[in-house]
Amino acid sequence: MYIIFFMIGISLLMALTFLGAFLWSMKTGQHDDLYTPSIRILLDDAEPTTSTNTPDK
Repeated sequence: MYIIFFMIGISLLMALTFLGAFLWSMKTGQHDDLYTPSIRILLDDAEPTTSTNTPDK
């Protein structure tokens, strides 16, 4: 019987931990922009820079 109370306590502690992590992520704005990550692969990248350490021919 004591194991049931222990498991309920552990599950409540885990649920509160995940709720706290979710609220923290919402507060810090990690879920503000949901559109840009889905189209990022379609956008052009910046031009690659050339290295200045290449020998002249």
